[in-house]
Amino acid sequence: MNEILVLYYSRQGSTAALARQVCRGVEAVPGMQARLRTVAPVAATTERLDPPVPNEGPPYATQEDLVECCGLILGSPTRFGNMAAPVKFFLDGTSALWLSGALVGKPAAVFTSTQTLHGGQELTLISMMLPLLHHGMYLVGLPFTERGLTDTRSGGTPYGASHVAAVSGHGELSEIERELGRALGTRVATLASRLQGHP
Repeated sequence: MNEILVLYYSRQGSTAALARQVCRGVEAVPGMQARLRTVAPVAATTERLDPPVPNEGPPYATQEDLVECCGLILGSPTRFGNMAAPVKFFLDGTSALWLSGALVGKPAAVFTSTQTLHGGQELTLISMMLPLLHHGMYLVGLPFTERGLTDTRSGGTPYGASHVAAVSGHGELSEIERELGRALGTRVATLASRLQGHP
């Protein structure tokens, strides 16, 4: 097991852009790979069926992705200070993994994007952490030794990487946002490697 699952939902492209930077950070760690996945949108009716794979972008995540990977980095845009419904819906379906303890002891981290600077980023990141704590995962954040946390005028928090679309536009990350996204991926992959007994 040398893959980190980078799982996200994105509507405007910002969370997807941050997910790609997170993947780069994961793959900067020798021997580690990123497995990029997304989740399907939630429909207002129960009759709609999504195709097994989206028309573009990475495949939809499955429970097996969570089991097969040695870590998880979860991303969502902010919805009123909370994770988006498709991410919550996916996590709500992981009860069997909780019962079996399949995710216990794996490292995890979170990232987000908002339109505005005070759009609820930190609350959203914490909302994504809660189910991961219930699964017994080790949460990884960004320490202030990452210079970007002190220098940022856009996204970036100690709770996880983030992006502010109003500053640079949807999907257009600032250099510091890119750096912090990569740093988050590297931190999770490094911990996962160490937990597997690699130096």
